[in-house]
Amino acid sequence: MGGYDQTLEPFLWRAETIYPDREVVARTHEGINRYTYAEYADRTRQLANALDGFGIGEGDRVGTFCWNHDRHFETYFGVPNMGAQLHTINPLLPDKHIQHIVEDASDRLIFLDPSLAEKLGSASDPDAFESVEQFVVVGSTVPDVSLEPLTDYESFVSDQSTEYDWPELSEDDMAGMCYTSGTTGKPKGVEYTQQMMWSHTMAMLTPQALGIEDSDVVMPVVPMFHVNAWGMPFTATAAGAKQVFPGPAPEPADLASLIEEEGVTITAGVPTVWLGLLEYMKENEVDLSSLEQIVIGGAAAPKAVIEQYDEFGVDVIHAWGMTETSPVGTVSRLTPALTDAAFDTKVDKWGKQGLIMPGIEFKVVDDDGSEIPHDGEAFGELLVRGPWVTTEYYERPHANETDFDGSWLRTGDIVTVDDDGYIEIVDRAEDVIKSGGEWISSQELENAIMAHEDVSEAAVIGVDHDRWQERPVAMIVVADDVDREMLTDELKTMLQEEYPKWWLPDGFEFIDEIPKTATGKFSKMDLREQYEGKELLEEDAPADAAPEDD
Repeated sequence: MGGYDQTLEPFLWRAETIYPDREVVARTHEGINRYTYAEYADRTRQLANALDGFGIGEGDRVGTFCWNHDRHFETYFGVPNMGAQLHTINPLLPDKHIQHIVEDASDRLIFLDPSLAEKLGSASDPDAFESVEQFVVVGSTVPDVSLEPLTDYESFVSDQSTEYDWPELSEDDMAGMCYTSGTTGKPKGVEYTQQMMWSHTMAMLTPQALGIEDSDVVMPVVPMFHVNAWGMPFTATAAGAKQVFPGPAPEPADLASLIEEEGVTITAGVPTVWLGLLEYMKENEVDLSSLEQIVIGGAAAPKAVIEQYDEFGVDVIHAWGMTETSPVGTVSRLTPALTDAAFDTKVDKWGKQGLIMPGIEFKVVDDDGSEIPHDGEAFGELLVRGPWVTTEYYERPHANETDFDGSWLRTGDIVTVDDDGYIEIVDRAEDVIKSGGEWISSQELENAIMAHEDVSEAAVIGVDHDRWQERPVAMIVVADDVDREMLTDELKTMLQEEYPKWWLPDGFEFIDEIPKTATGKFSKMDLREQYEGKELLEEDAPADAAPEDD
């Protein structure tokens, strides 16, 4: 509509005006904090006044180095609504990546958690942190670390007025910033305009996405430093829903307690979080009666997890996205035609990345750039475009040349699309295994292996082969008391029943832990580096493992 820009401020205004008494609850370093949307709005205005008094102006970047809690949430609206740019920094990245990110973004001020102060201090570098004029610890005490100047959040904010006139911003103004995890090089910066974040929030409210309502109690376990906790705090605020933040490094016991005590209805996080909660529930009584949905992203949702939570009456909703897509791009909702389908069919659909979100487009192309058929079998690279999909990286023109095709983002995900339109990622472009000139989906093999009750984690990597170019090897994590030889035989038998012989792993390696990226995904790059040059293929592995032999 002409004359009215799409910005974040109306979402805060609506929550404060219509739902002033709805709660925001947070587990913090110092206990449970709770306040209302009315009080939250006052705090955001105090924060804006403090930043304004410090000299932060429109376009300046304010960094956060924090867990999921109420004070971090205050920056979500307090910073972008005053015209500055909120830059959430992943504290799980290596020091050199953090240095690159801060230097590249030129952050002027950084908010940090007390438990992360030592980590930021170890990453601090006079040259990389030259732009930072103030560090603010989100806590009542200031730790003894090598960060200067350093103050505490309450001293910075509490004496400020609760009155603040939000400026009229353009929808093209930058509101947020996040860097990729840098698994294949230095992290790349992605900027989000007010309009991008507004559009993503509106789409997330639809039933085809998360469908959050004012009656919901929303708990994002996915970190707030990772693409705005998948946009859930903005979406929950727009809906007027109660919000629950699980705080620093929550354990399964913490999550179980918050679900029970706060009546959480919808939550989200990577699969390892929900596997951990299931393990906890084996030895502890947990009341999940309020919980309706778990949104899983970041990695494939094992079908066994979907089935186990279904027994508790909880729907596991699979979603896919990227830092470049603000982030959610697909959600695996059932179409009306599938409402009465057999349970196995539903689980199959829920296990896929799902249907494209309303508002964005996709196509899948082969190596020649031709679109593939939607038959559930043909593989190709997923390309997406839309109002909350970025079209460039921050000051990375060389990356732009390879990662974008005009308005289309090349996701690097190799996918199939079935005849109902459900997208399924079969691999990352860098992880797909090519044997005898044909693709093998490492992710599909991983999901099948993790369906075995004795397997905690599994990753499949490609190992060089003289004849077939690459062959798959399974890296598996199990408990100490599991008979590995017997399990290997069971896995071979199980996989033989479902896949052609040329897909079957030529080796099964038992390891203590699958290395993970800073966002909780399996890091196959690290696995390949750790085991490079080691003999992983079994001596009796078939020499005829190629598609033409089937």
